[in-house]
Amino acid sequence: MGWFTRVKEGITTRTEEKKETPEGLWYKCPECKEVMTSEDHENNLWVCANCAHHERIGSAEYFAILFDDHKFNELAQDLIAADPLGFEDTKKYSERLIDSREKTGLNDAIRVAEGKVGKKMIVVACMDFRFIGGSMGSVVGEKIALAADQAMKRKCPLMVISKSCGARMVEAGFSLMQTAKTSAKLAQLAKKGLPYFSLLTDPTTGGVTASFAMLGDVNFAEPKALIGFAGPRVVKETIGKDLPEGFQTSEFVLEHGFLDLIVHRKDLKATTQRLMTLFAKA
Repeated sequence: MGWFTRVKEGITTRTEEKKETPEGLWYKCPECKEVMTSEDHENNLWVCANCAHHERIGSAEYFAILFDDHKFNELAQDLIAADPLGFEDTKKYSERLIDSREKTGLNDAIRVAEGKVGKKMIVVACMDFRFIGGSMGSVVGEKIALAADQAMKRKCPLMVISKSCGARMVEAGFSLMQTAKTSAKLAQLAKKGLPYFSLLTDPTTGGVTASFAMLGDVNFAEPKALIGFAGPRVVKETIGKDLPEGFQTSEFVLEHGFLDLIVHRKDLKATTQRLMTLFAKA
């Protein structure tokens, strides 16, 4: 077929119909700008093959990475937050909760599951940043407490994967109480001689950092995760000085003694298995 078609009014150019690229087919790394297929990115555990940037993932992905044969039993699925204060800012808190549940398919910012990692039983509580920034409200605290209770019942390790903007301040005191509640429950776990592993991912900040995220028998993190209490901008404005390069990255936190190790996502399951074996022998 020729490039041109002669018509009565003149000569026009025939062009092929534009083909749309399916949405979500490609992934562009926000760190190095490398472009790869979404399938390749997922097969690499949502880590950039070029620069090792660890994309934020949720509980479903971590459970798939950790549990043998992707088999696990989820606990306390039906717990949902109340609105005891009737809080309202730009939007009613009750409406915000409903919207978050509809958009994410989650009931709150954490899920708890038990299953086997390397054929050994473990309880894992994993936070989801998509649900109101992974903020810690009464449900998050209650689920971590229930996770600790289940670990004590099973006489197995507990692992918490943190990914949070901090306390959910729309619940005010109810949220802040969770820092003490989770810390007390982890103390009970320690008295039973059961290990607690804390994995900090990007970002882990605020009241979560100030409580259960930093109380592990082993505290470890993914590469280049933001870890801190207040954010870098707030710290800079408070002290009135420029911050060191890499401030509040997991590498900086490790260097200053607040982490035990940094683990690439591809090594997460093997590292968890190794820790479980070491603590079992101890």
